Amino acid sequence: MPWSQNYAPIGGIGTSALIAAIPVVVLLGLLAFWHVRAHIAAIIALVVAIAIAVGAYGMPLSLSLAAAGYGAAFGFLPIGWLIINAIFIYQLSVETGQFTVLQKQIAGVSSDRRIQALLLAFSFGAFIEGAAGFGAPVAISGALMIGLGFKPLEAAKLALIGNTAPVAFGSLGIPLVTLAPLTGLDLLQLSAMVGRQLPFFSLLVPFWLVAAQVGWRGMVAVWPACLVAGGTFGIMQFVMSNFHGPWLVDIVAAAVSMISLVVLMQFWQPRDVAPAAPAESAPAPATDGQPAWKAWLPWIFLTGFVFCWGLPIIKNQLNAWYAPQIPVPVLHLAVQKVPPVAPEPTLEKAIFNLNLLSATGTALLLAGIASAIALGVSFRRAVKIYGQTLLRVRVSLITISVMMALGFTTRYSGTDTTMGLAMAGTGWLFPFFSPLIGWLGVALTGSDTSSNVLFGNLQKVSAEQLGFSPILMAASNSSGGVMGKMIDAQSIVVASVATGGHPESPSAGTILRAVFWHSVALAILVGLLVMFQAYVWTSVIPK
Repeated sequence: MPWSQNYAPIGGIGTSALIAAIPVVVLLGLLAFWHVRAHIAAIIALVVAIAIAVGAYGMPLSLSLAAAGYGAAFGFLPIGWLIINAIFIYQLSVETGQFTVLQKQIAGVSSDRRIQALLLAFSFGAFIEGAAGFGAPVAISGALMIGLGFKPLEAAKLALIGNTAPVAFGSLGIPLVTLAPLTGLDLLQLSAMVGRQLPFFSLLVPFWLVAAQVGWRGMVAVWPACLVAGGTFGIMQFVMSNFHGPWLVDIVAAAVSMISLVVLMQFWQPRDVAPAAPAESAPAPATDGQPAWKAWLPWIFLTGFVFCWGLPIIKNQLNAWYAPQIPVPVLHLAVQKVPPVAPEPTLEKAIFNLNLLSATGTALLLAGIASAIALGVSFRRAVKIYGQTLLRVRVSLITISVMMALGFTTRYSGTDTTMGLAMAGTGWLFPFFSPLIGWLGVALTGSDTSSNVLFGNLQKVSAEQLGFSPILMAASNSSGGVMGKMIDAQSIVVASVATGGHPESPSAGTILRAVFWHSVALAILVGLLVMFQAYVWTSVIPK
């Protein structure tokens, strides 16, 4: 017999939500205030989550352990697999000296570190988000900024703040493509609604990012660049999402934003340049007179392989060749979601996908192999670099797996749903709290897609019960969720890995403290916008 989730096992929803929040509070407290190492903090929080799932929610111990194991495996594959190969491409670029060439070219656009942050953390990061997602933008843009002389903590913070507005359309629109069938709502209407919310933040984030970097006065000095980077991105985000669909929004918007920023730099430069500090790195290997354009090959291969891997025709063919679906022992179809989260009692699937051929991490590995060949790296040297990469990320892989074990435990026990239901019971304030539910979902799961799976139907049901537009509230779950991306455990650990290995490299807790209030403030602003759209600007909602 399947075990049915109970969302209010102790008292009402409010009391149960307070108990359900304990593992999250423990994790954040250990990281942010007690400076406990990330993998230790995650293990402690996981033990607490299992204890609450079993003791308070009545989940069988075997199911809770199976959920934790499922999450840990998911942390290694595909997330860990993606991170390893993304860092491998970066290490190839560094070891061959091409990264230094790339740095000089980017610095040639502008020597001002504010402009460089806009170009890399916002525009280029959004491009990678549109093609890959799952932590790759933070890893790659963070590493690029450190190579240009940014301090590790500064690079991590800016990469996380910059990777917000694009997330809802990331990975070729997967968050919304997933949300539509789960809720029974029209995909193009959801895309259009999100495209009428996030462009405001696409315009705001570049200003916010630079202000977080150098303060208000420093931001005002480069306001034309912020306006061009955010304005062009926001306009194209609106156009693509409303007149094409969610699939290529980030890729097109980011490309236009980068080109526009480069063109602006040909006619305008900030009066007072704020250069980055010299990079603390060993002298780069000689590039043997190779043309400068070769420095872009690893990133061109990365974009090309990941983009092709995400195209439906290629993905479907790869799935036809090799797509083993392995039901998780004990857990598969053993947990039952019940209303109001699901329209009717629904058994939760727990299937581990070993489809390496269509995984983004494999696309990155092939991009790395192509890069090694193009840059003339021998097989033995490439293997050595890959081994160095594995050594560098070994602790972080463990941390990510434990973090994902924690997220899957809260998902299958129903504790995260309890917290979402507590917010959904806010009555006329629900439009404000609707995006905060999405924010909570991403902060807990590390994925806007997962947050939509978790809370998408809850948003629809709550909206219908309270008389609001289901399209508006379901879209708000995705729009609000993007602001939780900068504080989810996966992103924090990826940022820590990408900026590690330097004398001033920050811990995961330090990075979390640096971005936490930025995340909260931006999520609140999304809530205010959605509330305005629900009560005042109702004509913006697709009919």
